[in-house]
Amino acid sequence: MAQIAQVIVDVPTMQTNEPYSYAIPDALRDQLQPGMRVTVPFGHRVVSGFVVGITDDTQFEGQLKPIQAVLDLAPVLNSELQQLADWLATTTYAFRITCIQTMLPNLLKAQVEREIAPTAELTAQERATYFPDGMARPFDSTKLDPTTLSGLLKLRQAGKVTVTYQVKDKAAVKTTPGITTTLPTSQLQELATSVAKRAPKQAALLTYLQQLPAQPVAQAKVIKDAGVSAEVIRAGETKGWLKRQPLEVYRDPFQQPVAPTKPLTLNDQQHAAVTAINTAVTQHAAQTFLVEGVTGSGKTEVYLQSIATALKLGRSALMLVPEIALTPQMTNRVKSRFGHQVAVLHSGLSKGEQYDEWRRIDRGEATVVVGARSAVFAPIQHLGLIIMDEEHESSYKQDENPRYHARDVALWRGQYHDCPVVLGSATPSLETRARAAKGLYTRLVLDHRINHRPLPTVHIVDMREEVKQHSGDDDFSAPLMTAIQERLDRHEQVVLMLNRRGFSSFMMCRDCGFVLKCPNCDISLTYHVNPRLMKCHYCGHEEAVPQVCPNCHSRKIRYYGTGTQKVEEALQKLLPSARILRMDVDSTRRKGAHERLLKQFGRHDADILLGTQMIAKGLDFPNVTLVGVLNADTALGLPDFRASERTFQLLTQVSGRAGRAEKPGEVYIQTFNPDHYAIQLAQTQDYERFFVTEMHMRHQGNYPPYYYAVQLTASHEDEKVAAQAMYQILAAVKTGLSDQAIVLGPTPKAIARVKRKYYYQVVIKYKHEPHLKAVLDQIRQGSQRAARGLAVTIDAEPMNFM
Repeated sequence: MAQIAQVIVDVPTMQTNEPYSYAIPDALRDQLQPGMRVTVPFGHRVVSGFVVGITDDTQFEGQLKPIQAVLDLAPVLNSELQQLADWLATTTYAFRITCIQTMLPNLLKAQVEREIAPTAELTAQERATYFPDGMARPFDSTKLDPTTLSGLLKLRQAGKVTVTYQVKDKAAVKTTPGITTTLPTSQLQELATSVAKRAPKQAALLTYLQQLPAQPVAQAKVIKDAGVSAEVIRAGETKGWLKRQPLEVYRDPFQQPVAPTKPLTLNDQQHAAVTAINTAVTQHAAQTFLVEGVTGSGKTEVYLQSIATALKLGRSALMLVPEIALTPQMTNRVKSRFGHQVAVLHSGLSKGEQYDEWRRIDRGEATVVVGARSAVFAPIQHLGLIIMDEEHESSYKQDENPRYHARDVALWRGQYHDCPVVLGSATPSLETRARAAKGLYTRLVLDHRINHRPLPTVHIVDMREEVKQHSGDDDFSAPLMTAIQERLDRHEQVVLMLNRRGFSSFMMCRDCGFVLKCPNCDISLTYHVNPRLMKCHYCGHEEAVPQVCPNCHSRKIRYYGTGTQKVEEALQKLLPSARILRMDVDSTRRKGAHERLLKQFGRHDADILLGTQMIAKGLDFPNVTLVGVLNADTALGLPDFRASERTFQLLTQVSGRAGRAEKPGEVYIQTFNPDHYAIQLAQTQDYERFFVTEMHMRHQGNYPPYYYAVQLTASHEDEKVAAQAMYQILAAVKTGLSDQAIVLGPTPKAIARVKRKYYYQVVIKYKHEPHLKAVLDQIRQGSQRAARGLAVTIDAEPMNFM
């Protein structure tokens, strides 16, 4: 009986969200497995896809098309990840193929290339115009000029050319020359004796080959260990002593070796936390822990000693950190404890490095994985422990399909592997802390720093008074400048955080009030001094800095606001002898820039680290005794129900960078809202009081965690089309839900236009709606038949409503 493969094709539409049946050729019978990548004919083209099942029958009555090729020797998706993809598609309202692709490194995402070839039907003139060399040419409509594209399309309609599709597998391994011997040891000994006097280097090579193992050894190692040159090895190959063959090597993302470390002595609170976690690891209990520890309380050591327990039991561990900026320091700490067992996964690696680390994990060669959000999909086997550091961070939520939260995926995998999940933070998200309060999570508290080091003294600077006294819009208050100078005099280090990037917020005309905005988005352009351009931080639009107002032609157009480049320039003028490092999105674009800047600061090659939010978390430098927050209010003014929570978390986290070693720390928070409870409670790092206060505010406003939430968005280049679509969606929502659900909108989003598209939204808040999933599935299905260019997205549990 013929075997049939069920294949999810790489065409993300509702029509292709279920598998298609393909005949398995006899040559592949009993070899194909679920999780393998294949290429299949689909319509008039060839596409890649994933085998999700093997059957002996099908409901399709016609002639099945056969699978064209297999791209893998073994499945790239194991059984767990296949099940996870299905769960993810259901809970995030995304296509199955999108979820599958999200789990894989970029080099495992096959690329379809098209070629257009001439036929005998072409006239000589057409052949000379479009195929001057008589050969097929690549057919990429985005790279062809309109005239050529139009001509080729007409030829295709006339049947004078053919288009072929080739699926190019980008997964390539890195190789280096490898050496194996071709002769027995006794013969190598005889040869070494005979050539010893006239060719000592050849004799050295022959002696080395006698000790060579059966498997290939890298040529570079042979050259180093035997003390010979590549020319000598080539001579040996010519004489038949050895043969060279490609040897697969991994691309190593660790640039420098790290010194090994040993477990530290735990205090009573750390010991209690490790004991509780280890018990769950040993008992294979899918238990969720919240490690709520103040900054500097030793959470990382708790993680490391818990990982060690999992490894001793023959299991593996997964550790998530929220951002690339945190990965180098955390990875080095884990690597120094567990050595070659550690693999790292994050977007800062090259595609080749990602692919090689993924394969090390898949092959079981790495049993500890450290990485950012997408590392939660690592193909790690026998999981014994999952750790999610800084679990409150919004970067754990993906803002494009599939819109998953890494915490939810981690909890799913914890249930699958019967292993504990540890959520760690000094300032847990309200959702996590509320679940701990209900007893759904086990709360482990570390409420004082290691060795009872005091928390830093926090000063709140009222910038309203500062501006009155100094009659300017300077970024630095007098108390902060005095404190910075004191640290420079004592050769200590300073961290300054500014809650935005770029040189200046916007340009405004003082005569008519005109603000220079992006032509594609409803947002002002930001001035960047290097290069000197106005840039949009949403769509990437750039334009020259205007000399006159485009509206009234006045020359009184000026920069307003503050950015990291502007602050760096001002700070250098105020403190000309200070060595300043700037760390923001612009200065860390290049691969390895995060680690390079942090190493510079760690070596005390700079006195002041000036940066955006990326410097607020996870950094541990013993010589930092002062932290300054230049504008604590930035997030408070946003139309976001989590604005107060994010402000409190950020201020608490960045304050924790000061005084982490023997020297005491101080923090200066500059604010125009000194009486706001988020700022007042951040001063004392009183998370528990903030939790109670903020939960009261959420309860009054019917916001999470008291309610679940779903955000529906429609976007189109025509504002009317987007608005009409949202009103139709609103009607479907109200028909399917109970009167207990709270439906807000439709309204334009806070930034109503981005990349030439208008955005409208509806927000649903609910506690229990059994028909909600069916309603949302119906909306998603209907959106596939919507007007051209209309996009409808569904975001379950959005991080904000902006």
